Amino acid sequence: MKHAKKPVVFIVLAVILLFAASVVFGVSKQYGDVKTTYIKGVNDIRLGIDIQGGVDVTFVPAEGAEATDEQLDAALKVIELRLASLNINDSEVYEDTQNDRIIVRFPWQAGEENFDPEAAVKELGETAVLTFRKGTDTDEDGSPTGDIVLEGGDVTKAEAVRQQDNNGDFEYVVSLKLSETAKTKFAEATGAMAGSGESISIWMDDTMISAPTVNEAITDGQAVISGSFTADSSKDLADKINSGALPFKLETSSFKTISPTLGSGALDAMIISGLIAFLFIAVYMTILYRLPGFVAAITIIGQVAVTLAAVSGWFGFMASSTLTIPGIAGIILTVGMGVDANIITGERIKEELASGKNLDSALHSGYKRAFSAILDGNITSIIVAIILMAAFGTPDSFFAKGLNWLFSIFGIGATTEGVIYSFGYTLLVGSLMNFLMGVLASRLMVTSLARFKCLRNKKLYGGASNE
Repeated sequence: MKHAKKPVVFIVLAVILLFAASVVFGVSKQYGDVKTTYIKGVNDIRLGIDIQGGVDVTFVPAEGAEATDEQLDAALKVIELRLASLNINDSEVYEDTQNDRIIVRFPWQAGEENFDPEAAVKELGETAVLTFRKGTDTDEDGSPTGDIVLEGGDVTKAEAVRQQDNNGDFEYVVSLKLSETAKTKFAEATGAMAGSGESISIWMDDTMISAPTVNEAITDGQAVISGSFTADSSKDLADKINSGALPFKLETSSFKTISPTLGSGALDAMIISGLIAFLFIAVYMTILYRLPGFVAAITIIGQVAVTLAAVSGWFGFMASSTLTIPGIAGIILTVGMGVDANIITGERIKEELASGKNLDSALHSGYKRAFSAILDGNITSIIVAIILMAAFGTPDSFFAKGLNWLFSIFGIGATTEGVIYSFGYTLLVGSLMNFLMGVLASRLMVTSLARFKCLRNKKLYGGASNE
């Protein structure tokens, strides 16, 4: 890489500082009571239950009954619906089909002082009540009031299928197969409602999940729900309908709560200790390595900013992630690795200057010699991070799917553990940023500074004498 031109240092510095500011403060507009967020800041980061406090519970089929994969899918949909009905939107729900269990984690409800986690968990594990009702009317509490046409047990199977419509185009629909006793009831109800424009609404507890219009009488016990479905949305509806006919009740096999006060205190302590540590590191690096050390402190700011942006959802193509205490530890660990990378580079530059090379040659050789050591250290961390994300992430995650063959050799599957996954995630992002910030950005800024005549003194780069 040739030496960067003079303006490059100012461009890189401005990009890092402006980006860091946008990550910390975000970009939003307040109009009355409505807030529109354009760029998420650190206040938008979803905190894990180990920081905010919450509930960690594992459900299994009652009385040791074995459940099929389809039944577990259906049970998972019930839990997701019930969490939403409790206004718990920041939750994690996973299924472990190998061990017939469903793992649920959700934080305390924001601003809810009397939240009863045990009552919420009990409600989540109760068998869902699925009903098909005439119309979509509800009472003042939001409970359905229409006459019941069918109940969950009347549906023997709901399935997402792809079929051809009247125009010859293919569409996704939900196919229903009714029991023999339900066939007559449904034929009478649809016969009376056909052509009236009325709907038969489908309810999961007190949540309406669909309201198809009755176009014709259905007498053969085979019904089709059509609409603007995708492959995922049709399967989602089929799972919800199937869940109303679950042959088992979910039992709680493990339950634990985490104090929000303990988590908040740990978070505050980590933030304060991190800021203090950064100030000491910046001073130390600047004293020991002069200009390269000062540049290193700036690149560390950029490294942390990119990691926080990856967590908060700053990047539009990346979904936001939950930040846990181990996740914060991962950020601090990669900061240490970033400092180590800059120390290696600074020492190599000092060695080159001590050997008698001129400034430009010393900078070029110093960064070149340091890169192999930086590469080795960060590649090993990246490998560890990927394995952690695969082993402790959701079973359908990218890395879990990619390494499933490896885990299957040992007879294990992905074990969902969000706090460990968060550590792996921040470790991966931070390690990658060591290359972008600790190597590329650092080199651009240092070689750009070396273009200024007033900054070409070797002492400013750890040397012993002027060029």
